[in-house]
Amino acid sequence: MSPSPEHSQIAAWHISTFSPDGGPNCVEAGPLLDGSGRIAVRHSRHPEGPVIVYTRAEWDAFLAGVRADEFDFQ
Repeated sequence: MSPSPEHSQIAAWHISTFSPDGGPNCVEAGPLLDGSGRIAVRHSRHPEGPVIVYTRAEWDAFLAGVRADEFDFQ
């Protein structure tokens, strides 16, 4: 996690189109602007709060799990 108050400039942030009302209570994710291919994730309601950074391989594995319904806990 990154405690830096300058989070807003570290990534090209995106909120899911599935988020109601533009995502005020959702997560944002985006590629870091450093060219490393890593993906940053933060809470959209607290954009100056903690940021979790994943490698591209970790992010791709997570997305594959989502697409395979591995996280459907209903």
